[in-house]
Amino acid sequence: MASSMSSTPSPAGGARSSRRIAIWLFFMCGLIAAMVIVGGATRLTDSGLSIVEWRPVTGAIPPLNEADWLSEFEKYKTIPEYEQVNFGMSLAEFKQIYWWEWGHRLLGRVIGFAFLLPLIFFAATKQLTRDLSIKLAGLFVLGGMQGALGWWMVSSGLAERIDVSQYRLAAHLSLAVLLFAAMFWLALDLWPQQKREAPKALRAGALALAAGVFLQMVLGAFVAGLRAGRTFNTWPLMDGKFFPDGYFNTPATFHDPFETMAAVQFNHRIGAYLLAGAAVWFYVAARKNGHEPRARYVLAAVLAQIALGIWTVLAATPIALGLLHQAGALMVLAAALYAAHGAKRA
Repeated sequence: MASSMSSTPSPAGGARSSRRIAIWLFFMCGLIAAMVIVGGATRLTDSGLSIVEWRPVTGAIPPLNEADWLSEFEKYKTIPEYEQVNFGMSLAEFKQIYWWEWGHRLLGRVIGFAFLLPLIFFAATKQLTRDLSIKLAGLFVLGGMQGALGWWMVSSGLAERIDVSQYRLAAHLSLAVLLFAAMFWLALDLWPQQKREAPKALRAGALALAAGVFLQMVLGAFVAGLRAGRTFNTWPLMDGKFFPDGYFNTPATFHDPFETMAAVQFNHRIGAYLLAGAAVWFYVAARKNGHEPRARYVLAAVLAQIALGIWTVLAATPIALGLLHQAGALMVLAAALYAAHGAKRA
């Protein structure tokens, strides 16, 4: 089959600048992955509501003395989570959950500067094309929106609930994953590589597989939002049944698939099985068209992630396994995007 280099316009500085910008974007993907994992830790340690205010600038400074700590603790005592879940917790216990949430927010600020400052440098040194400048500026705006979306999520748990809305949590994770995917794809565009022409069906299948990985991560967000990973800790059946009891509320409503722990875990399991089937199909199809290496990465990543997911649910989602499962999801997404990018029309 014919081979050619990527047709994506190079930055104004040529191949050298293209490689530099790609390395920077890959590094940013690593930071976003760290942000997702730390966010998962705040969820698993019940730390997400420990800071009840959104202060984008002054919030970067943590409590510096005992009076500051007591002030933050008193604010936390005003929300339902303290009254109904953590009533009577000590200041030392509060500090533990506070540091997780503060670290999560600080990492968000670090990511903003790690993106903005190099962007200014590349623009000032005329290493960006107009098209690339627009794409990077759009990513920066989306990153800012992610901070606002994070506060919108947190605010859902400060008044009438003892936890954040699973819908807002899913939205928050979805935007983070979309940012990761967009940066990773753009970095692949800029990285010099050989590309084989692929049939239209294989290209469409590769993109559909990547979209399926994204949807499966969204389903996982609902599992995390309802803490459903700590129930139905059996496999392959859910407490002895394929279709679990409690999938629907009584009376049933149209949004039950996203409201009950049985439903969101069942959905996530079925999504994993469908994804495994899609990965096997993609691997078989890719072998016939010279794209086997990338498809092999996808299949291996999907199967390893499913095995890790089974282990996690059997163990009732301990923190370490829960975070590994989140990291594994990003690895699967990266593999799927890499395969889809390689199957683009030459």
